[in-house]
Amino acid sequence: MKTLDDILTLAKKTGPKRVAVAQAEDEEVLLALEQARREGMVEAILIGRQERIEELASRNGIDPCKFKFHQEADGFSATLRCCQLVKSGKAHFLMKGLVGTAQFMRAILDKERGLATGRLLSHVAVFEIPTYSKLLMVTDAAINIAPTLMEKAQIIRNAVDVAHSLGTKLPNVACLAAVEKVYPDKMPATLDCASLSMMARRGQIKGAVVDGPFGLDNAVSEESARVKGVNSDMSGKVDVLLCPNVEAGNAIYKTLTAFANVRCGAIVVGTDAPVVLTSRADSQETKLASVALGVVNCQC
Repeated sequence: MKTLDDILTLAKKTGPKRVAVAQAEDEEVLLALEQARREGMVEAILIGRQERIEELASRNGIDPCKFKFHQEADGFSATLRCCQLVKSGKAHFLMKGLVGTAQFMRAILDKERGLATGRLLSHVAVFEIPTYSKLLMVTDAAINIAPTLMEKAQIIRNAVDVAHSLGTKLPNVACLAAVEKVYPDKMPATLDCASLSMMARRGQIKGAVVDGPFGLDNAVSEESARVKGVNSDMSGKVDVLLCPNVEAGNAIYKTLTAFANVRCGAIVVGTDAPVVLTSRADSQETKLASVALGVVNCQC
């Protein structure tokens, strides 16, 4: 796939799926859901203060009767209700509304009532960058702060699952560091990159080609790799960027969205169902693309 519109088209073919929205008292969320509903992607179940949700919907020309409601007073309870709806089969995936991320994730990770599977959760963002030849995934920009080697392997597996859902059968995964050579003592992230590459060659990470370490420039530019003498067939053809830590991932994510103003969608995977985890500051377009990602990643 080359554009986010391709994901939207796939979501229209795959849907409608039922999405449960925690504390759905957010105008941009409601606008994105209404567009997704009109385009046949979703049927939405809105959890929160129904009177406030209906007020926001009506203010934006949205008919509240097109949605189902569950009354909950706070974000944590609303998220637990979303989890219950998913576990009972009444919803296919869930979405964060006005609820704070900490409360939202605490409910999802609740051992008895949440959606934890024992797998590592990770955040996968998909970008449409005009100067790049195809969609580019960045992981992890939001969940895992300083992942270990084995956690990075699981983050790759999660991203590979998302890539497969988008039709990329053998995604190229570039493991990022500050430099493209291995310095075990001074730059342990470079050693992780080399180890992950070897793990993939030995079959410990399946369904993808993994290489590294790469600097960001020689991962996404064949010319940069040539100039720097980086010998990899992957340069300029990368599908997934694995970031060494959350600071690097978050910086790449926010640089692309804040400075380059590129189109983006993102989900959290590793749970029983896809989780649409957008920022309250994200645009309606980003939230719509994220909903579409949730739809196409439903294993149902």
